Amino acid sequence: QVQLLESGGGLVQTGGSLRLSCVASGSIFRLNAVGWFRQAPGEEREFVGAISWNFERTNYAASEKGRFTISRDDAKNTVYLEVNSLKPEDTAIYYCAAKDTGTYLLRTGYNFWGQGTQVTVSS
Repeated sequence: QVQLLESGGGLVQTGGSLRLSCVASGSIFRLNAVGWFRQAPGEEREFVGAISWNFERTNYAASEKGRFTISRDDAKNTVYLEVNSLKPEDTAIYYCAAKDTGTYLLRTGYNFWGQGTQVTVSS
């Protein structure tokens, strides 16, 4: 099993930045990719981006490219999502997810999920 713990959410003003963290523990040797998703109130969960666990390659949803950056710190087993130029419509619960099969290029197949961290952007 793999456990994921997100942190770094909070209240931020429009135009601000945040860095979310996702610490992976457990059987992380089996992971292929870690992704970030978000779910706004009343909306379906949407893919933000992902990073390969082994090759540090990234894939982003087209709408998020440029403002969102995913990176990884192997020594800390941590994946980061940095979000810049935040907008009120970025308000959502942000989830970290991981998968042990399939490529980081696919938005589906994530079988491990964190509890989420709330990001609220005030106007």
